[in-house]
Amino acid sequence: MMGASPLPVDTTKASALYRERTLDSGGQRILMTRLQGSGQEVDLRSPVNCGGMGRVRHFRRSTSNGWPPNPLPIDPAARALSLGEALPRIEAEVFQNAACNWRCWYCYVPFNLLSADLRYSAWASLDELVAQYAQLGNRPPVLDLSGGQPDLTPEYVLWTMRALRSRGLSNSTFLWSDDNLSVDYFWSKLSAEEQKEVTSYRNHARVGCFKGFDCESFAFNTMAEEARFDVQFELMARSIESGLDMYAYVTFTSPTSANLSRKMESFVDRLEAIHPNLPLRTVPLEVQVFTPTSGRIRPEHLSALKVQQTAVMEWNKQLSLRFSTSQRSASVCDVPLASRSLS
Repeated sequence: MMGASPLPVDTTKASALYRERTLDSGGQRILMTRLQGSGQEVDLRSPVNCGGMGRVRHFRRSTSNGWPPNPLPIDPAARALSLGEALPRIEAEVFQNAACNWRCWYCYVPFNLLSADLRYSAWASLDELVAQYAQLGNRPPVLDLSGGQPDLTPEYVLWTMRALRSRGLSNSTFLWSDDNLSVDYFWSKLSAEEQKEVTSYRNHARVGCFKGFDCESFAFNTMAEEARFDVQFELMARSIESGLDMYAYVTFTSPTSANLSRKMESFVDRLEAIHPNLPLRTVPLEVQVFTPTSGRIRPEHLSALKVQQTAVMEWNKQLSLRFSTSQRSASVCDVPLASRSLS
C-alpha cells in the first residue's frame, strides 16, 4: 500500500497503478470512496448521503486573519448559475474517487481512503451517483468531483458531464473538479473529441493545487519527487492552453522559512510566466488540522504550520507590488486568461 511506501513516492508508477485499480472502462465505473463509517466522517458537519458515497461541503469566502478570502468555487458557480455576486458561501455535493498518487501530510482524507482499498470504497457509475444527487432535497447547486486525485481517471469528469446532461441538470448545476497537477492523463487517456467535450462544457471549472512554493516545500508536503514541482507548472500551462477554465490553489507549508521572500518572489514569477494574470486566479489555502491529520503530525509539521503564516505575508506583499488595488479586488471570474480559446 502507498502509505507504507519508501520516500519519495514514484509518481509515474503510483499513477499508473491507481488508474488501473480505480477505472472500469467497460462498465463506465469509477472506484469511489465510501464515506459512511470512515475516519473522515467524524469531521463532516452534515450526514453523508447518496448511499454513503456523497457529502455536502460548505465553501466559505471568509478565512483567517492575514489570509486572502477564498472565492472558489463560490464566484465561478454563482456567475455561471446567476446566483448573485459576492456570496459569503455556497453548498456543494462532493464525491471522492478512492485513490491519490501523492501523500500530503496535511490531507483531510485518511490515507486508507486514498489507496483504492475495497474495504473503504465501492464501484459506482457516475450516472447512478448523479441520479442520487438529483433526488436530494435542497440539492446543492455545485457538484464537486474531488478525491483523491480525480485526474487519475479523467473519465470521471467526462462521464459526470454526460450524466448531468442526460438528466437535464447541466444548466442548473455547476461542476467543479480538483486536480493536483501530477499527470497528463487528460491528454494521453482521452481522445481529442472527448477533450473537446470537456473543454466546451459550459458550467465547469477546474482548480489545480500547487503543493508548495518551491521544490523543497513541495517534496515535504507531498512525499513525491522534487522534480514533480516543475511538472505542476507545465500541466497548469497546458490546461489553460487546452481551453479548460482554470483556477489555482497553493499551500505554503514548508520545513524552512529561509530565504522565504526570494522563494515567494520566484514562485509568483513562475505563475506569471504561465500567464500574467494567473496569480490573481490563485488562492492560498491555510493548512489546518483535521482528525485524520492529527495522527500524522510530527514536530516538523508543527513548524511548517507556523512557516505558512509568514509565507502568506510574503504572498500578499508580492501581489500588492505587482497588481493594483482594483485588479486585486476584482472578482476572480473577471480575471482573464487570454489563452482560453473556448467558451
